[in-house]
Formats: sequence, C-alpha cells, structure tokens
Amino acid sequence: MQLKNNVTEFVLLGLTQDPTRKKIVFVIFLIFYLGILLGNSLIIVTIKASRALGSPMYFFLFHLSVYDACYSTSIAPRMIADALLKNATISFSECMIQVFTFHFFGCLEILILVLMAVDRYVAICKPLHYTTIMSHRVCGVLMSLTWLGSCVHSSAQIFLVLSLPFCGPNVIDHYFCDLQPLLKLACTDTYVTNFLLVSNSGAICTVSFVMLVLSYAVILHSLRNHSAEGRKKALSTCISHNIVVILFFGPCIFIYTRPAITFSMDKMIAVFYTIGTPLFNPLIYTLRNAEVKNALRMLWSKKLMPGDKR
Repeated sequence: MQLKNNVTEFVLLGLTQDPTRKKIVFVIFLIFYLGILLGNSLIIVTIKASRALGSPMYFFLFHLSVYDACYSTSIAPRMIADALLKNATISFSECMIQVFTFHFFGCLEILILVLMAVDRYVAICKPLHYTTIMSHRVCGVLMSLTWLGSCVHSSAQIFLVLSLPFCGPNVIDHYFCDLQPLLKLACTDTYVTNFLLVSNSGAICTVSFVMLVLSYAVILHSLRNHSAEGRKKALSTCISHNIVVILFFGPCIFIYTRPAITFSMDKMIAVFYTIGTPLFNPLIYTLRNAEVKNALRMLWSKKLMPGDKR
C-alpha cells in the first residue's frame, strides 16, 4: 500500500531557538552574506574588466565566483529572514526548490574545482600544449558539461525526495531543506533511498576529492623540473586551490557519505560549506594571487582617476 503525502509545509528549527541567539545569528550571517556578495562580485568585475586575466584559470575562477554567490543565495537569505521569526516554516514546494538549487550550484562548484585542477595540471605538466588543450572552445564545452552533470545530479536528488511519503512529522532540525533531515521525517524505510543518496552525493564528493588530491600530487611531483620562480608561482596557485578544496570537501564528505543519521553538530558543519566556503574563496584567491591583486589595483586606480586620458 502506497502512503500518501499529507505534509504541505515544514518547520525549520534553524541554528538555535533561543530568541537572543537568533538575533546574533541574524546579524552575523547578514554580514557574512553581504561579504559573500561583495567579495565574489569584486572578483567577477575584476576578471571581466582586466585583459590580463584572460587565461582559462580566470575563466573558471569567474564562474566559480558566480556559482558561489548563487550557491549561498539558495540558503542564506531565507536563513537570515527566518532568524527574525518565532516559528519559521517553508512550504513543501519551496523546500523542493531549495533542495534542487542547493545541490545544483553545489555540484557546479565541485565540478568547477575539478576543472581548475585539470587546468593547473595541463599548465604545469604540459605547458607546450596548454593553449591547444585548454582553448576557449574546449573551456566552453567543459562548462556546458558541468551544467548538464549538475542538472542530472540535482534532478536525481529531487526524485529521491519526491519518492518519499511524509505522513505527519514536519519539523526539520536544520536551517535549510536537505536530504538527510528529510529522510528522518519520512514515514517509510529509507535504507534504499539513503544508499542512493550516498551513491549520488557521497560519490560525487569523494571521487572528486580523490581526483583533486591525485592531480595536485602529480603537479607537485612535476614541479621538481621547474625553475625556482616557476615553482613559487605554481605552488602559490596550488596552495590556494587546496585550501578551498579542503574547506569545501571535508564537511561535504562527512555529511553525505554516512548512514541516515543526524548529529547535533551537523548544522554547524553545514555552515562551513554553505556559508564559509563562498565567503573565504574570494579572500583566498585574491590574497594569494599576485595577478588578481595587480588587476584589482589597476581597476581601482582607473576608478579613482577616471580623467587620466591624454
């Protein structure tokens, strides 16, 4: 007998239920979200305005910044607004939209990080063939494939959720809709669904992380044949990428590669990859990248001295 879905909305408990702490959450995460939008917008504008940042690496960094802004926007605005409410609710359809957009942009971010690692591998290990392999046409095709892959992934997530019956319990002990908290509310055995979840989200996170680690290991090994200056520049870029990879993939693997159980610390861990990574990415890529810093200086010098045309 197939169970009916009687739930029309979910109650989100957020990070805390304490009224004073909810106000602190509102202020802190509003600042964080504005920082995400400002930092990523700055990188987007800088790359678009600077001719010096025309290489494939900055093409991918541009898209990473766009996806970071969209990724955090799928979660942060509602989380911030809910912190002002006594009882925060989200309709079933809005919850499904949030699951889709969150996983869509999250998967895009994972695939972009993989492409950035591939770009660095080709640039460092096959420098003579770099412009041929990483041409504008190839980069465009790779970006199209990331969109296709993300769409397939997020559609599969939605299919998994819609296949679950929700008969009564509707309180989500989280600050956004995601599969793990929703599995806990389903009034059926979720063993198979959780297995499919691990096979989908968990596999994407783990396989991508292993690929990234292996690619950077090969890159570091090949740097022995480069000059001291070349090694320094390559290491600076690779270290930036690795910091981003660890910040993003560590929490993701912890959340999405385990059985359908939830821990009290899950919400704080989720903050790292939903808010922390989009916030830190612009800082990491700007502070550790001389070309981006120089492009920023040039951009601001033009803005401050617009009449310098003789």
